[in-house]
Amino acid sequence: MSSEVVIEATGLGKGFDSYARPSDRLKQSACNFAARISPIGSLRAYFSQRAKDAAQKFWALRNFDLEVRRGETIGIIGRNGSGKSTLLQMICGTLSPSEGNVVTHGRVAALLELGSGFDVEFTGRENVYINGQLNGLTREQIDERFEAIRSFADIGDFIDQPVKTYSSGMFVRLAFAVIAHVDADILVVDEALAVGDAFFTQKCMRFLRQFMQNGTILFVSHDSSAVRSLCTKAIWLERGKIIASGDPKSVCNQYLEAYYEAQQGKSQVEAVPTLHQEEELTERDDQRSHFLAQPEIDVPAFTLSPVDSSLYDDWATIESVRLLKNNGEPLTWTTGGEIVSLRIVAQSKFAERGVVVGFVVKDKLGRTLFGDNTYWETFNDRVDLSPGESMTSEFTFAMPVLMPGDYAIDVAIAVSEGDGDRETNWQHGAYFFRSEAATSSTGLIGIPMLEVSLSLDNPHTY
Repeated sequence: MSSEVVIEATGLGKGFDSYARPSDRLKQSACNFAARISPIGSLRAYFSQRAKDAAQKFWALRNFDLEVRRGETIGIIGRNGSGKSTLLQMICGTLSPSEGNVVTHGRVAALLELGSGFDVEFTGRENVYINGQLNGLTREQIDERFEAIRSFADIGDFIDQPVKTYSSGMFVRLAFAVIAHVDADILVVDEALAVGDAFFTQKCMRFLRQFMQNGTILFVSHDSSAVRSLCTKAIWLERGKIIASGDPKSVCNQYLEAYYEAQQGKSQVEAVPTLHQEEELTERDDQRSHFLAQPEIDVPAFTLSPVDSSLYDDWATIESVRLLKNNGEPLTWTTGGEIVSLRIVAQSKFAERGVVVGFVVKDKLGRTLFGDNTYWETFNDRVDLSPGESMTSEFTFAMPVLMPGDYAIDVAIAVSEGDGDRETNWQHGAYFFRSEAATSSTGLIGIPMLEVSLSLDNPHTY
């Protein structure tokens, strides 16, 4: 990495006018016009001020300082509306700052919002030439590189079809293929790879890793695992200001913890004693084990079904749902294998007998991965509730290895009766967490291995 600074932003800010009423926009236009035609300086100042007062300024980015050196790969993370895209547009020169300045050294190639720089009425071939010239190439240079661009995009005969017939993935393929062949010094990528298929995304990642050897990259993504694996530095933006910057792993962890705490609140529980994984796995007491040797037991099966939850009175409320680490702090992201406790606190409005609490973990597609309930645990020691009485249910388990992504925990309170099951208060999305696993486990869920080994049965001696 060179010490040469290629991007320098000082006091950068961008504000947008917002209006409380539609008439304020008309008022601002009239005052601006009056200021322009006024022959008296004091009158011009008066109308200019009235025009400014007609609008409220929303600052998407303000007091922002940034210095990027050649060879750095900067990952920018943050929630929607935090100012990431606004920053990149000002660096690329497609948006003028309201205050401050930004200076770049070298050719900048950008892949911003979907379809930027393309004319949808023209064919893909024609757009390659337009986009290439916008990025500083001559027609002769584009002629020389066209086949390479076409091969990288891999959209077949659609290269000669109007771009308005393209899918979002084809848009990205062609746009990325162009910026990959313009000999850029600085590459700016804003969430564009999110709509590409897995094979093309991998091709782009290979190109980015090769480009990192000599070029500079600004990479915006909501995929924290991609930021941590690709970037040398990360910046967390929130409401137009830098919250944290530095090591990608540390910044991403801070961002994820803050994001999920904002969604579910910070735990107020006292720290619980550390659990030792081996003890928890070998010395656990599971009431259900007493029924495993009784295959002919005549007990109705108990299942949790959200379909029936709306058919009954709301006799109980779920007060809180917490997924806790072994130190009592909330678990907002996991890599798999941690000993965790799911704690569910509920309160009954009426007297009920045989209360059961359960949960299921679902992926972002709504598929049920695993879950459990207290039915067998309390089969011989039924839990009865009085009006206004609270109860706490806790499930302690080793977290499976989950594919990277977001997950939700649904919880339910039910009453087990002799003639069937009655579910109430099935709460969808009661708790959210994210998996950042990076192991060789495959499938929807992986089993945390206690030990993995490989050895030769009959080693040869040389």
